[in-house]
Amino acid sequence: MEQILANRSVSITELKRSPSAIIEQAGDEAVAVLNHNRPAAYLIPAAMYMRQMAALETANLREAIASSRRDSRLAIPAAQMFAEMDAAIDQVVTEQASA
Repeated sequence: MEQILANRSVSITELKRSPSAIIEQAGDEAVAVLNHNRPAAYLIPAAMYMRQMAALETANLREAIASSRRDSRLAIPAAQMFAEMDAAIDQVVTEQASA
């Protein structure tokens, strides 16, 4: 049997019958949505979802920073990068103006 990672659960049929009531009863807790007594989905409050997305974004940013620190290639100064990007943008603008 699969582990249910919520204190509350509801069947898909119950959720279809009265989604607003299920959401209201859940309050600020996650609800496992079961299909044939197995977790098919989790219904989570919007605030919890936003916190999880922020935590995921932070974790991804930390991993990107750690990965860049392990990169053996030479670092490019930010001023040089911005200058190259500005030049590329200027070239696109010029090409679009002459088209």
